[in-house]
Amino acid sequence: MTDWAGRTAVEIAAAVRAKEATPREVVAGHLARIERLDARIGAFRVVRTEAALAEADELAARPDLAELPLAGVPVAVKDNLAVRGEATLVGSAATPDTPAGADHVTVARLRAAGAVVVGLTNVPELCVFGTTEGVYGTARNPWDTSRTAGGSSGGSAAAVAAGMVPLALGNDGMGSLRIPAANCGLVTIKPGHGVVPAGIGEGDWFGMSENGPLATTVADLRLMLSVLAAADVAPPEEAPGALRIAVSARSPLAGVGVSAPYAGAARDAAGVLMRAGHQVRRAEPPYPLSLSVTSLAHWTAGTAVDAAGLDSRLLTRRTRVHAAIGRRFVNRVRDGAAREGLRRRLEPFFAEYDVLLTPALARRSPRSGPWHERGWLRNVLANTNYSPMTPPWNLTGWPAMAVPFGTLPSGAPAAVQLVGRPGSEGELLRVAEQLESLRPWHRTAPLED
Repeated sequence: MTDWAGRTAVEIAAAVRAKEATPREVVAGHLARIERLDARIGAFRVVRTEAALAEADELAARPDLAELPLAGVPVAVKDNLAVRGEATLVGSAATPDTPAGADHVTVARLRAAGAVVVGLTNVPELCVFGTTEGVYGTARNPWDTSRTAGGSSGGSAAAVAAGMVPLALGNDGMGSLRIPAANCGLVTIKPGHGVVPAGIGEGDWFGMSENGPLATTVADLRLMLSVLAAADVAPPEEAPGALRIAVSARSPLAGVGVSAPYAGAARDAAGVLMRAGHQVRRAEPPYPLSLSVTSLAHWTAGTAVDAAGLDSRLLTRRTRVHAAIGRRFVNRVRDGAAREGLRRRLEPFFAEYDVLLTPALARRSPRSGPWHERGWLRNVLANTNYSPMTPPWNLTGWPAMAVPFGTLPSGAPAAVQLVGRPGSEGELLRVAEQLESLRPWHRTAPLED
């Protein structure tokens, strides 16, 4: 029997459509890998073993199986998006343990396209922080299990990087797709506002949060994004023409430095793209000095809205403090004036350049541990010091990617970030595919069964 675990979504779907594999065979192989590995990785809060196998059998009987873009592809779903029949706990003891009556629209689109949901993945409480641990488990980086997978889509990223699923669904409110993808050697995209349905928590963190895919190849990423967006995202019929690419290794947040391995990854990626024919220049976006305060205000206010109505006694201390601080900012950030001001400030830069290339992170992820039991300030400093590169693009609502590139001294992957103006998802994907073609990355971590 062919072992389908570790294969790409494109390969799996093609095999199932051609009846070279059955959905049950594919799903069973991935469930077996989850059973072997997840005690070490901590990607999943719940594994839907029996339900997934039953759904695979139902899928095999669909008359349109040969036409489904994700036929038989196992997927994992972040535990803040509803999956019919499963409780959505969002990493918290304070949320109700009530099974969802219907799928979130993104989950429904994946299932309609032939995907099978094998489980819900671990998140930090209320998806607040850039490390994933809490009352339901700790998600570790499959490349280095002494380190966190990142957050808040940490469980989803760990599942894909460990080869337990080829694709996973997550979301990004301040970097929650790009941070764990960069940690775990995956490619991801935070779509621009309105490309993929949101509906995350209470108000999508004032419109900053976007749902998106996690994958090991750009082809898989594009395939899943097309399903989520219910639209074509411009597959690369030919290499992109020469783009104006700005490269910046400076942190957007004042006082936060970028380590040599990540700055070096951005410079090396710039060199690759320059040799590929693009016009690459060093240029610094005009980030305002107030960006740190603006980011903190929106980050905490989003948590305050999500925590409203929950029993605060059941929340961890770091979440309670985060929400309490955020309540002071809710009215201030709700009108969107600060975000609109940031867009106006950055628009001239993106009139001059098509793509911004930066490091994806400032340094490697923190050591895995009980961060949910530690103080609020310690968590905020740890998060800010290693992941300052992502928040501006949630505030603007513009598309941004994390792409594996280079290697850290530990042997784990490094990564770069690509940012574009509204509507440039297809362009970013084509640039990412050039990087993938010219500097291929290892798709999954070398885990021993």
